[in-house]
Amino acid sequence: MPYNREKAVAYAHRWAYDRNPAYSDFSKMGGDCTNFISQCLHAGGASMNYTRDTGWYYISLSNRAPAWTGVQPLYRFLTTNKGKGPYARLVSAAEVHLGDLVQLSFNGGETFGHSLFIVGVGNPRNNSNILVATHSYDSDYRPLDSWHDVVYRYIHIIGAR
Repeated sequence: MPYNREKAVAYAHRWAYDRNPAYSDFSKMGGDCTNFISQCLHAGGASMNYTRDTGWYYISLSNRAPAWTGVQPLYRFLTTNKGKGPYARLVSAAEVHLGDLVQLSFNGGETFGHSLFIVGVGNPRNNSNILVATHSYDSDYRPLDSWHDVVYRYIHIIGAR
């Protein structure tokens, strides 16, 4: 099933300020941002990859892949995945689309600690007209450039297997 960006974005709008009861809320466990991103990708048709430790899946709070809820593990999974589930590549801001993601580093690019889901893009694309939805700092249609003193990592979802 191919990745349906419109369905993923519709899910992001529906749950940006709420929590889907089908999933645990990680807000008090380090943040819910990447859990929210994974839900959006899954809602867009990306199948779960049940490979233990290195896959991308959620069954329960105690039975999930690190990539489902962790910023760096999700990046690693998306950019190296050759199996089932979503796959992606790093791009520039000018190359993102609806349904892609951005990760933020608050320490100059040393580590990345926040994931955002792209729900709007202008033309030409830049940080002032890329709009995101996210959890942890619950937002929808938030301009990307409203985060200051950060390094951005743009991740384009190529597809899903």
